[in-house]
Amino acid sequence: MNEKKFDPKKLQKLNDPQRLMDIPPDYIWEKLHMEKPGVFVEIGAGTAFFSVAFLQKFEPSILYACDLSEVMINWVKVNVTSKYPNIIPVKTEEYTVPLDDGIADLVFMINLHHELENPFPSVEEAYRILKPNGKIFVVDWKKKDMPEGPPTKIRCLPEKVKEQMVNGGFKDVEIYNELQKHFLVVGKRASFTHNKPN
Repeated sequence: MNEKKFDPKKLQKLNDPQRLMDIPPDYIWEKLHMEKPGVFVEIGAGTAFFSVAFLQKFEPSILYACDLSEVMINWVKVNVTSKYPNIIPVKTEEYTVPLDDGIADLVFMINLHHELENPFPSVEEAYRILKPNGKIFVVDWKKKDMPEGPPTKIRCLPEKVKEQMVNGGFKDVEIYNELQKHFLVVGKRASFTHNKPN
């Protein structure tokens, strides 16, 4: 098992209610400054734990819960979609999300960045599937020693995530460090497509 990738056998850990205390959806929402949401996409959704929390709180019309793992996707189909038909599990490849261009109002990744060998293509995919002026946020573990979370050495710095977003064409990229264990980086897709840096 790749040290960076989450082990699907530990699936129940992903459904620990403590995670909503550590990463409160209301806190994130406050930083997004979004109007009424339409379509959300979570990349690296796992068991869709946060997808459910965001659906319940902010009521997007549809939420695509994307994951690489067949195990996770099947788990979501059986345990989540039956209760929340607006959550649609989507099987992704390592760097491609099989959704159309410009469909999403919000794309988010929670505790995914440190698992990716090369996160930049995922940032580019987020840009592609977002509507003009759509938002992205990335939450991940702060790069400091603490009892829980992945090994410190594989954690990433928020400045690095910001740099990836800027290079991917996002603007108004902000870093927030108020949460105890995690950082939050928020960006906005440009309102037109041709200003993306090469």
